[in-house]
Amino acid sequence: MKAIAPGKIILSGEHAVLYGRPALAMAVNRHAETVIAPEILEEISFDLTDMQESERFTIRALRELKSRVLKNYLLFLDGQLGIREVLRKPVELFEFAFINLLDGLHLKIEEKGLNIKLHSTIPIGCGMGSSAATILCVLRAIGHYFRVDFRPDWYLTYSIEAEKLQHGQSSGVDPYISLHGGCARFQNGQAEQLALPRTPMYLVQTGRPLTTTGECVSQVRARIGEQSALWNDFEAVTRAMETALAVNDAREIRRVVRENHLLLTQLGVVPDQVQGFIRELEAQGAAAKICGAGAIAGDQGGMVLVFADRVPADLCRKYGYPTMTVHGDPLGVRMV
Repeated sequence: MKAIAPGKIILSGEHAVLYGRPALAMAVNRHAETVIAPEILEEISFDLTDMQESERFTIRALRELKSRVLKNYLLFLDGQLGIREVLRKPVELFEFAFINLLDGLHLKIEEKGLNIKLHSTIPIGCGMGSSAATILCVLRAIGHYFRVDFRPDWYLTYSIEAEKLQHGQSSGVDPYISLHGGCARFQNGQAEQLALPRTPMYLVQTGRPLTTTGECVSQVRARIGEQSALWNDFEAVTRAMETALAVNDAREIRRVVRENHLLLTQLGVVPDQVQGFIRELEAQGAAAKICGAGAIAGDQGGMVLVFADRVPADLCRKYGYPTMTVHGDPLGVRMV
């Protein structure tokens, strides 16, 4: 059984979506994939080929892992642990997702064991929803393997439960977009599908941030707070972006993206080096902003979304940043 799920980019509204404001997100043509096959040994093996991580567990051991991770998450909520300490290693996120679905749907393995192999073309830790996409394709493959009727609300619920362990809290944007594909406005747990944008856009990889999404979210909450007027400014920018994208108004799109970038710098999540890169882009007539949580330390800010007439190749070479053209994916998680 093989399942794939798309990554995503936030077009507008990152961070603000956690405070009840809208965000615009789009599935993109980068994917995570999960392949499930039976095994002779009475164990569940997990192979993260991109990270060269591999582990084997009995069902009983997976339940013990689940118990430990949930206990750690409660300690995080109580302020006794940092979000990085909830999971000991990346593979535990997918191990939790697997056993949580099995227990939740009361599924039983009739074969001796299973091999779950994970691979992704989505850059990890750079704001493109790699974790959510990988969790979802694991869940979808398991559901199909056990012939469970596909219920999108189940998979959304189970993926959000897992994602919280990595990010501290989840707005639901990443799992929703990876589940359904296309483009959507997301607010307070509700989504409305929108047409995929037609304007050309590019992604620039400024490097994997030193800090996690969970650490950025916690820092912004502590420094800015839930009642800041900044969140109203984010909402205005997001609504203006939605209008501009709908009519493909390139000039207005770039104006709004520049405003969005300024708001993100006020949150303190855009490293100085990335700000310098964006200033030079703007001087060339383009517009750009980070499209994930950003970073609160170091020089790398993850993916930067660029709206320009062409790939800013010369400037990217100057900074040593790789680039990629990005397209919307109209489809969400699916079996292939």
